[in-house]
Amino acid sequence: QVQLVESGGGLVQPGGSLVLSCVGSGIISSVYSMGWYRQAPGEQRELVARITTGGSTNYADSVKGRFTISRDNAKSTVYLQMNSLKPEDTAVYLCNTDPPRQNFWGQGTQVTVSS
Repeated sequence: QVQLVESGGGLVQPGGSLVLSCVGSGIISSVYSMGWYRQAPGEQRELVARITTGGSTNYADSVKGRFTISRDNAKSTVYLQMNSLKPEDTAVYLCNTDPPRQNFWGQGTQVTVSS
C-alpha cells in the first residue's frame, strides 16, 4: 500500500522560511518524478515544484527563486525548502508523483504565513 506523508508545515511570519518533507512508503520513489502541490481554500490545487528522477527541477512562476525542491532517494524523501514566504503562500501542501496518482494523495501539511 502506497503512503505519502507530508510534514514540516506551521505558522510563519512573512519573510520566514520552512522546510517541508514528504516520505514515501510502499513505493520506490526513485522511479517517479515527484511534485509538491498546494491548495488554498476555494482555489484549485496547483503544482508548485517538480523534480524528475534525474534531478531536474521546475517551478511555478509564483515561487521561482524562493522555493527549492530536492530529493533523497535512499530515504524515499522529497523536500521543499521555502524562503521569503508570503501570505499568498498560505495553503495545504501535498506531495505526489508528477503527474499525480489519485490514490497517492496524503493529508498534506498546513502552511500559514501571517503576522
